[in-house]
Amino acid sequence: MEKETALVEAVLYLEGEPLDEAAISKIAGLSVDVVQECIKNLKSSYSESSSGIELTQMMGGWIITPKKEFWDALKDRYGKKNDNRLSRAAMETLSIIAYSQPVTRAEIEAIRGVSADTMIRLLADKGLIKEVGKKDVPGKPVQFGTTKEFLKVFGLNSIADLPKMDETEQERFELAR
Repeated sequence: MEKETALVEAVLYLEGEPLDEAAISKIAGLSVDVVQECIKNLKSSYSESSSGIELTQMMGGWIITPKKEFWDALKDRYGKKNDNRLSRAAMETLSIIAYSQPVTRAEIEAIRGVSADTMIRLLADKGLIKEVGKKDVPGKPVQFGTTKEFLKVFGLNSIADLPKMDETEQERFELAR
């Protein structure tokens, strides 16, 4: 099983994008059961204090990442560059979309209290949000939701991994809808 585990590790290292067990299985030519066992082995191996990396589940797949405890030492060199930083207004808009999706422009504006056109365009250009449908009301306004890129950027496996809102925040979102 050591050789298979090493092969799965090499695949994850070379791909650099989250891969689910089926994709790893196909690339490595191993059964899904063997891949699952290899993932357990890698997680165990990476949990040792001598390892600077860990296996992280993100976007429904697995990816090799630095351990969180080392991120402060690494972020200046390997973190996102400042030009990829989002303004407070963009983060606020993105948060509303993430927690309320699917959500229309009018609903976003009702929560924020200001026009959301520029922020929606910026977030869509960065690939963090996309049109996910049209609301079944007169005028059929476009509804927005987050993308896989959003999950990747924020290190989430799914939307369910978003931090929970407290009651006051929840009420603010509900009142505007």
